[in-house]
Amino acid sequence: MEKKTMLVAEHIDKRFGMTHAVNDVSINIAAGEVRALIGENGSGKSTFCQMLCGIYSIGGGTFTLDGQPLHIRNQVEANDAGIAIIVQEMGTLSGLTVAENIFLGHEAPFVHMGIKDTRAMNREAQKLLDSYGFGRIKAGAMIDRYNFEDRKLVEIVKATYFKPKILVIDETTTALSQNGRMELYKIMDQVRDDGRSVIFISHDLGEVLSRSDSISILRDGEYIDTVNAADVTEDDLKRLMVGREIGSAYYRADYGTPVSSEVVLSVKGVSVPGEIQDISFELHRGEILGFGGLSECGMHEVGKAIFGASWNREGSVTLADGTAINDIPTAIKHSVAYTSKDRDNESIILNESIRNNVVLPSLDDLASHGLLNGRKLTRFAEEHATNMQTKMQGVQQFVSDLSGGNKQKVVLARWIGKGSDILVLDSPTRGIDVKVKQAIYALMADMKKQGKSIIMISEEIPELLGMSDRIFVMKDGRINGEFLRDPALSEEDLIAKMV
Repeated sequence: MEKKTMLVAEHIDKRFGMTHAVNDVSINIAAGEVRALIGENGSGKSTFCQMLCGIYSIGGGTFTLDGQPLHIRNQVEANDAGIAIIVQEMGTLSGLTVAENIFLGHEAPFVHMGIKDTRAMNREAQKLLDSYGFGRIKAGAMIDRYNFEDRKLVEIVKATYFKPKILVIDETTTALSQNGRMELYKIMDQVRDDGRSVIFISHDLGEVLSRSDSISILRDGEYIDTVNAADVTEDDLKRLMVGREIGSAYYRADYGTPVSSEVVLSVKGVSVPGEIQDISFELHRGEILGFGGLSECGMHEVGKAIFGASWNREGSVTLADGTAINDIPTAIKHSVAYTSKDRDNESIILNESIRNNVVLPSLDDLASHGLLNGRKLTRFAEEHATNMQTKMQGVQQFVSDLSGGNKQKVVLARWIGKGSDILVLDSPTRGIDVKVKQAIYALMADMKKQGKSIIMISEEIPELLGMSDRIFVMKDGRINGEFLRDPALSEEDLIAKMV
């Protein structure tokens, strides 16, 4: 029996200045379907969905839901029409409680004679959180109390409690642990089983194939094709996304290459109360040292502690020349770089230009007699952003206008421009398409050859196995296992030390 069409998108178009972000895209999505939407960073998939959800105005074309044309101006109107989105980056608002975030824009049921019944709102929000299995998150607590993943779980509740006809999931799984992903998969299945529809954006092609019914591909803002998930392979999808075969050189191919004995960073007895305990290791010149583990294992806090970003850190982080890294300015001054998993909030300044983001850690180096030259700053930013193949209108463009992959290129351009010798990269390929991943891996391999040292924190086991000279597996805030690079090393070996 043929399924009823739920959503019709006809000739959807959007420009940002000279950039044609979405170019005449037409797609039909059936009721009871999980439709994946894939493409390289900057292919237009998020822009397409954000027009559907009222985040961006529609440049041209029409959306029709259940036979009714949509005229949506904001997310509240989208929710009222039966459309919800869970975005890739942070989608909750600081300064509000969990309950206030869940019911933001829909407070009317809790307002009587102009007075909000906070207790009633909290009770209803807590019932929802409990029903999703998220009872440890408290409705009356400030949202700022919770970490990135827990705030994502709140967003899931916010986006789905009213049973939307169309649920858009935009790169959400990259922010979740395996347990969080499984909860989201259950919700996706429930939406489909209820005869509603999911638009699923993910760069994890294995996940796309296993969780979707059909897959639409965009390239450079244009519609390429729609295929059945059961009929294609990851290589087929890569070819459709990129327009050519992806080369075999993805991860490193070398094994048995000796790592220098020269120690460039020494970490001794580092602890952060409630996060990590007694972390000690040495980082060598030209080494890629991987850190892996399950969510909340403490590996992300290790990166912050090394960079001097943990105010209550105990223990020592010391460079080869004896310099102690106890704060961020000292780390930057002595050629230590850090990129956060929470890119939008901790690694870049969204409402600033590409130029100002790239030059930020290098201002002292670029100054002449204490003065900065605007043209010199622009040339510096252009050189390094261009070398990273950043898709941009120019270095004066705001970073907030860029796709996730291009934001990450700006982050890396910043530290490469600085000439950092030690790089702490937390989830460096999170939310990145396969082509950009390949470029970042090649960049890491090149930096290794130059003698630079990298600490790579990753939740992706294949990435750890493919790129690391050594891997530390963390569990409950401690290092629970150490592995050397070896072609026989398997995912199961690492997982055994994670659980």
